[in-house]
Amino acid sequence: MKLSRRSLLKTSAAAATFATVGLPSLAQEINELVIAYNVNLPSWDPTVGPSAVNPTIQGFYQSIFDLYIPQNPDLSFGQGLITDYGWNDDQTKIWMEIRDGVTWHNGDPFTAEDVAWSLERAANAETGNPIQFIWGKVENITAEGNRVTADVKEYEPTFFKWMSFLTGYVLPKKYYEEVGADGFEAAPIGTGPYMVEKFERNAFVRLKANENYWGGAPAFKNVTIKFVTDAASRVAEIESGNSHVTLEVPYEEFDRLKAKDGIEGVAEPISDIGMIFLNDIDVMTDPNVRKAAALAIDKGLIIERLLSGYGVAIDTMQTPDYAAYDETITVGHDMEKAKELLAESGYSVDNPVKFKIQTTKGFKPKDYEMVQAIVGLWRKVGIEAEIEVYEIAKHYELRAADTLAPAAFYNWGNSVGDPTTSTGFAMFGPSPHSVWDGEETFNMILPLWGEKDEAKRIEGWKAVDRHIAENAEVIPLLQYVQPILHVAGVNVVPHRSGALLPHLMTRA
Repeated sequence: MKLSRRSLLKTSAAAATFATVGLPSLAQEINELVIAYNVNLPSWDPTVGPSAVNPTIQGFYQSIFDLYIPQNPDLSFGQGLITDYGWNDDQTKIWMEIRDGVTWHNGDPFTAEDVAWSLERAANAETGNPIQFIWGKVENITAEGNRVTADVKEYEPTFFKWMSFLTGYVLPKKYYEEVGADGFEAAPIGTGPYMVEKFERNAFVRLKANENYWGGAPAFKNVTIKFVTDAASRVAEIESGNSHVTLEVPYEEFDRLKAKDGIEGVAEPISDIGMIFLNDIDVMTDPNVRKAAALAIDKGLIIERLLSGYGVAIDTMQTPDYAAYDETITVGHDMEKAKELLAESGYSVDNPVKFKIQTTKGFKPKDYEMVQAIVGLWRKVGIEAEIEVYEIAKHYELRAADTLAPAAFYNWGNSVGDPTTSTGFAMFGPSPHSVWDGEETFNMILPLWGEKDEAKRIEGWKAVDRHIAENAEVIPLLQYVQPILHVAGVNVVPHRSGALLPHLMTRA
């Protein structure tokens, strides 16, 4: 891909924006690290609203706030603000030990009261926490010294895993109560490795290192993260030297640029998957249509031709890294079978079934192009799909309201790798993250939420995945490989969650 006039104009526009606050130094000695990120940041509170469950912006949040329990780059669970935790023998209570010597960005001491208050707030449905139904399973949360305890109203096998996942952040009780929600949005503070120095909505955020960070001060003292949602513009950012690091560029551009002097690249599988939600409305209530749509997609060809081989084909909502992955669950690619199924329902190439498919464009490498290719394959068997491009924020609105189109491409993140946080929330109708309302799937999933026998729980989820695959209730496509480009002066540590974390970057 060559630099287009459009991408250059966008880069120039971004540069003009920075001129108002001072350009970062891009000299050989990097004084200010500049990152071109692929998403915007709609909101600073990581615990409420649609942004809180957007996996692609967790890197912003984890730069400012600490999770209760962090994950290491390989997704193993580490020690953070909570240094130890567990259940009592009959799993009716939980306990957590809180780290000593931590301060908030304003200098206030971090205490067990902050943890207790954050959990109580998350459990309160009135706050708008999208994961309230998990946090609300404990009550009588008590802080005493460095220990927090709570009673368990309903056993939740993934409770501590959620402390490393979406909305699992500790916020400052005293500061939040002083400034309120609006004041916190205007001037957020956390205990994380960076502090917010300047935030220009829809343009950039400038971060300043937290020299008192309990995990050690970051190597780069000043970091600017630009919001560059257009993939071609991110290519221009790294190639022109306007940014030191970027991600999620088209794979052919990744291969081209990492071969240039001064630019290096890393590409590793992450916990995100590309998938197509099928909303059981209109023509999608016909299983023949759904099964034909799944069978007509040649995932291997798409990965090879469109993604330059970067990707892992999958047929369930589990990647090979997840706890309930079952390699025996397969769907395959069979154009003739797809035609037969459509013919049973009265459709053909000359009389195609018609529906809309929604997709992002440039949010993930080749997202729009993948959907174009899929629509082309569908056309060959008797499916005519109209493509509608939407922003990722719109996807969340539509999904929460259960008004997605009959088919909708999406990126699903699941860094904790549990089946409840992949198949569970995507396919359980009452969940605000699902648009599938089928009763049979609902009845299979329902008893698994509180299953205490871990082996039985995982086998139960595998059975759900097999049922979903056999009935084509969702179309998983691939596990993503995340391309990251950076200048030679920066060492980047990729995180398997997909979060690009500046505090893991050092000078080469």
